[in-house]
Amino acid sequence: ALDTAAEILARGDAFAIYPEGTRSLDGMLHRGRTGVARMALESGAPVVPVGIIGTDKVQPVGSRFPKIVPVTIHFGEPLDFSRYDGMQESLPVLRSVTDEIIYRILDLSGQEYVDAYQKTPENVSAAA
Repeated sequence: ALDTAAEILARGDAFAIYPEGTRSLDGMLHRGRTGVARMALESGAPVVPVGIIGTDKVQPVGSRFPKIVPVTIHFGEPLDFSRYDGMQESLPVLRSVTDEIIYRILDLSGQEYVDAYQKTPENVSAAA
């Protein structure tokens, strides 16, 4: 999937990814995974942060069918990470870029932030 994303970005097209690794299952914004930072640094593409509010109500965990509910989408200004050129292997740089993206999404969405990785749907179902 990341190779396909790299091809899309190389063509100058847009590619969307949840920095958390999945959509929010509880409506809160969770700690981002560094794959989004690695793609941004390797491709040189700008990152347009997007705050999406209400997806947790569309199809709550365990429901079989989506509901028709309002979803709000806010687009931020593109983020340029060219200052980190050549540093895509540095874990502190990847974490810094990821956190900058997540914090911008936080500003756009107004969500509550949780400094922990999002649980996968399988983990949430097993815990319920």
